[in-house]
Amino acid sequence: MTGSSSRMLALLSLLQTQRDWPGQVLADRLDVTPRTVRRDVDRLRELGYRISAIKGPDGGYRLAAGSELPPLLFDDEQAVAIAVALQSVPATGIDIDEGAARALATVRQVMPSRLRHRVDGIRFTGVENETRVDPAVLEAVSAAVRDRRVLRFDYGDHDRPPRRTEPHAVVAREGRWYLLAWDLEADDWRTFRLDRMTPRIPTGPAFTPRELPAADAQTYLAARAKGSDAGDRWPCIGELVLEVPAREVAHWIGRDGSVELIDDTSCRVTVGSWSWTGILASVARFDAPFRVEGPPALADAARALAARLGAAS
Repeated sequence: MTGSSSRMLALLSLLQTQRDWPGQVLADRLDVTPRTVRRDVDRLRELGYRISAIKGPDGGYRLAAGSELPPLLFDDEQAVAIAVALQSVPATGIDIDEGAARALATVRQVMPSRLRHRVDGIRFTGVENETRVDPAVLEAVSAAVRDRRVLRFDYGDHDRPPRRTEPHAVVAREGRWYLLAWDLEADDWRTFRLDRMTPRIPTGPAFTPRELPAADAQTYLAARAKGSDAGDRWPCIGELVLEVPAREVAHWIGRDGSVELIDDTSCRVTVGSWSWTGILASVARFDAPFRVEGPPALADAARALAARLGAAS
């Protein structure tokens, strides 16, 4: 930062702490001449800060109300995006709820009345994420990813030695935040939850990024959640005909599969799971007759499950 820029920030900081400042007092505080103060005030005005001149024997300056930020220009879509994003913070799991509320109030203050009215009309409630991540942890881990620096951190049980990793990416998934990293002790890829991490500062030496065993970090994390090593797909995928209307099935199958309409009372379901028995459980919950279409491994699992259920009854 140049000396001029640094001085202007210092001047702005002084103007924000007290509304009226004599010009000579500002010059003394900044160790410059009154003429330099006048030039810096003119530059701040060009940036949009409303600074009034105070008449009188001493003269001086006053920062107008509402000038803590320069005037911001938002179109309607941007205003809506800001209101939704900042109000959605509690659902993200990052522990910055208070900061987000203050940010929304600050940005709202400098918006034109038309956009302010529109933002005020966007009010909603959501489910607060019980998993909370310290923003300092997110910042430290993200910086290590950006700078490609070895990251050491305590994880869960602080009695064990710190983990040493090559951090690759931070991924948000279904309300939780994860670090995808190469574990130097395990000599393999691992995922770590940020809410369980306590980074050790400073970070370690720089490293050369390794090639992921998947297309990207999100795909890898999704694959691991489904018991796969690389592809975002379930290890077991089966096809069944279910005697339930498609409209009553589609919502519950969701992203785990697909539903094809056969007629008003039945549908064909293609669904995946960790195991063949898991597929059977996902359709048995509809409490309706169904028929296995394939593959043979699913039919074998259905016969084995029928035998176990028969023995249990």
